[in-house]
Parts: sequence; structure tokens; C-alpha cells
Amino acid sequence: MRFLENRAIDLGFTEHYQREAAHYQDLFLGRVIAQYKDLYKVATLDNELMAEITGKLRHLSDALSDYPAVGDFVMLDRASDQSGNAIIHSILPRKSVFVRKAAGTSQEVQIIAANIDTVFICMSLNQDFNLRRLERYLAIAWDSGAIPVIVLTKADLCRELPVRLAEVEAIAIGVDVVVTSSITEDGCKAILTYLKSGQTVAFMGSSGVGKSTLINRLIGADIIATREIRKDDKGRHTTTVRELFVIPSGGAVIDTPGMRELGIESVNLSKTFADIDELAAKCRFNDCRHEREPGCAVRQAIEGGLIDEERLISYKKLQKEAKYEGLTSRQIENEKINDMFAEFDGIKNARDYIKSRKKR
Repeated sequence: MRFLENRAIDLGFTEHYQREAAHYQDLFLGRVIAQYKDLYKVATLDNELMAEITGKLRHLSDALSDYPAVGDFVMLDRASDQSGNAIIHSILPRKSVFVRKAAGTSQEVQIIAANIDTVFICMSLNQDFNLRRLERYLAIAWDSGAIPVIVLTKADLCRELPVRLAEVEAIAIGVDVVVTSSITEDGCKAILTYLKSGQTVAFMGSSGVGKSTLINRLIGADIIATREIRKDDKGRHTTTVRELFVIPSGGAVIDTPGMRELGIESVNLSKTFADIDELAAKCRFNDCRHEREPGCAVRQAIEGGLIDEERLISYKKLQKEAKYEGLTSRQIENEKINDMFAEFDGIKNARDYIKSRKKR
């Protein structure tokens, strides 16, 4: 019984999700722990089974984001696969979701992981070190609803650790930074403080930064395949699927394939670039573009060496990619709200609709 209680907690079967599941008669609560094209591996309270979505759910899904993703809590028609694959009838509402634009020319949104509490953004301290890419990850992580933590890997390969650490801390405002090494056995001890029973964390980053190695250390076994880094310090793609693992010490982790390109769908710039946002509020003009306008507090900070010019360029690039170019933080939040209630033609109509439903 104690094992089942621990498993339920580590899989994230909280009272909230059990109450949600109670609304579905004759269905069983499960969590997606791996995805293989049209098939999903789902963990239940005492089992793991393969599942596929019902035809109705497939018919009602208009986009990739409407399909189950690793980390999702789903409702199944059975708790074992003795009579064939289980059928997923419904996906419970997500509390957080890390998304990116799907690779290629498609404008589809791809879910990397769902229902995560913490995002470990992994970046190695070798030639793959890239502050602009880190800003991109942070902008998406803050927008996901999860808490980002930066994990700097392969510290044993870095001769300028204090310099690199200072550079990261300068752009990672309000974000914890953890330094790890794959050589020593206690190289991942700092990460354990973020892994708690009932918590789910996801490891994100480029190929070859050491995500799988860290997770193997946390699990205590070489469950995930790893490969040596190439001579040019570029990563090799070892992880090919997203997968969730329960950690013996408590909690769960999600391993993800390396993402060298990270297409932007929606971002949180006010947290990622809090320094620029704060300065922008002091500019003479509300619509200041931080170029040649008089009284621009951002330009003054750059000229004074307080902010790197490259950081402002990165900020504007992410604004443009997320279609927020020229908007203030308040305007961006309004845009997000309007997108959420687009089917009602605005939040006001959505409120009127809710009121009318309550009167029935």
C-alpha cells in the first residue's frame, strides 16, 4: 500500500487530478510517460500500458497541441492492456505547458512537455555556450507556467568558470543557476534540492549538453543511452523521444531530445528581460523603440555599459518572432488574453457567455 501511495505522489496524481478524474465514470486516471508517433505509454497507479486516442478525440483535434503529450494526465477506458491497447478518451486541463513551433515550414505548435513544475535549462560550458539561445529558452520557460532553473553542465571542461557564471547571472534575472560536472559522482547533487516528491521537472537543452547523463545519475542506473560529444563540441542526438521517469528519491523527470533550433510561439519577455522592461518604463516616450529617440533610458544604459547591445537585439528579435514587435509588456499580456478568448471575439464576450450559462 505504501508503494502505491508513493507511486501516486511521484506520478503527480494529486488530490486535484483525482477530483478531476472522478467526473469521468468508468474511466481510469493515467499519465503519459512516453510517445511513439500514434501510440502512447501511460502509467496508471499500478501499471504501465500502451494506449491510443479515441476516434472522437482525433476528430476533434485541430492542431498538434490538441493531442496528448508527455506529462499529460489522461482518462483511459482500462487500467491494464491484457485485452489490447487502452483507449485515451480525454486529456485533463494542463497546469503548465512548454511549447515551440514545430520544425519545418509548418506553423503548428508542438508540446515538448506538460504539467511540469520546474524546467531545467541545460547548457554546457564548452564551445556550445550561447547566451542568446539561453535567453530564448528562458522566454519560453517563463511563459510555460513552470519555474526555470539554469543548469550549466561540463564544468570540468571550462577554464573560465567565474567569467561564464557572471555572464549567465547577468541575463538570468531572478533565476537560480546550478553548476554541474559529469566527472564526479556528486556532480548532480545540487539538482536534487529541486526534486521533491510529487514534483515533475523537465530537462531542456541542445544535443550533447549532458541531460541524459544527469538523469541517469538521478535515477541511479544507465537507463538512458548516452554518446560521446563530437570533436567540434557539437552534440549528438541520443534521446529521440520525450520520456518521463520516476526518481527513487522522489518526484519525476522528463527527458527531451536536443533542440538546437527553438521556434517561438509565445514568450514572457517581462520576466526574461526585466532589466530592459524596467528601463523602458523610464523612457520619455511610451512607444520608444530604443533606437535614436531622445530621452531613451535603454540607450543610455547601453552607452553606460550597464546593458549589452546584443541583449537589446535579442529582445527585439524575440518580440518580432512572437509577433509582439513594438508592444509594451501590458499590451503583450492583453494580446495573449485576446488570443485565449478569440473564439468568443474577446474577453468581454467570454464573460457575458459565462454569466448567461450560470443563469440557466
